[in-house]
Amino acid sequence: MAAPEFRLIRLHTRYRRDLTDERSREKNRAEKLLESAAIKLSSVVTDLHGVTGRDIMNHLIAGERNPKALAQLARARARRKISELEAALDGAEFFTGEHAALLKAMLDRIDRVNEEIARLTEVIERLLAPYEEQLQQAESMPGWGRRSAQDAIAETGVDMTRFPDGGHLASWAGRTPLDHSSGKRKRKARAKKGNRYLGGLLGETAVAAGKTQTREGARYRRIARRRGKAKACVAVGNTQLKVYHKLLSSPGSRYADLGPDYYDRQASTRRQIAHHAGKLGALGFEVTLCRLPEPDPDPRQAASTQAA
Repeated sequence: MAAPEFRLIRLHTRYRRDLTDERSREKNRAEKLLESAAIKLSSVVTDLHGVTGRDIMNHLIAGERNPKALAQLARARARRKISELEAALDGAEFFTGEHAALLKAMLDRIDRVNEEIARLTEVIERLLAPYEEQLQQAESMPGWGRRSAQDAIAETGVDMTRFPDGGHLASWAGRTPLDHSSGKRKRKARAKKGNRYLGGLLGETAVAAGKTQTREGARYRRIARRRGKAKACVAVGNTQLKVYHKLLSSPGSRYADLGPDYYDRQASTRRQIAHHAGKLGALGFEVTLCRLPEPDPDPRQAASTQAA
């Protein structure tokens, strides 16, 4: 059971998430409406609701139907695609007044949702102000931003003693696979059901982390190649929650990346150990491995560092 203050924050973050999902659905409806009128604007413009796309839609609503005139509304990098825009807008003559009225209603609704999301974000920032340190810790992770950190802390709180370790937190969030077996028969394992808001958040952060040159990015790409993107999302989400638990359990700490070559280095070390142990075993020796403790820092070097 979350503390009362976090239950209040969670009401705001969950409503913001629901509004964000509704905005996405409305944007998809607007795109389908344009395609029904033979306007393939989304095939050329990266963000249909960016500056260029929105300006073109507003002029369509105002009555402009000339593909060349509409294509000239392109801004910034979109101006490199003038000819592609003209081809995508070639069906503008089929865009009727009824299409325009529907599109205007959809855009107005998107604007209203944007205003409500902005208002909610201001309230959430105020409610989470006492937990700025924990927000900064979560934001330091690859693929995480301000909103991701806010949503995660609203769901989990900042007291990590509720979870014995990161594995328990990942299990609570549903970022662990289920063991779906009966006797010797092993069936396809599925992800455990958990907090759907935290699960949706981790799906986004896992994909975002997969595009970075970090240890989490390398983990996502390695698993996605072998097992698919869905399993990669669950696995990286599991890793991220364990790191999240460790960070919030250590006040003042920040994420320290192990590097995108972390797994390659680990594999190289294991291969070398196996090679040398095998050689000694072939000579008749029984090999017992024990890792040496980290050497203590040189006190004279530490003193000179402090002096500098």
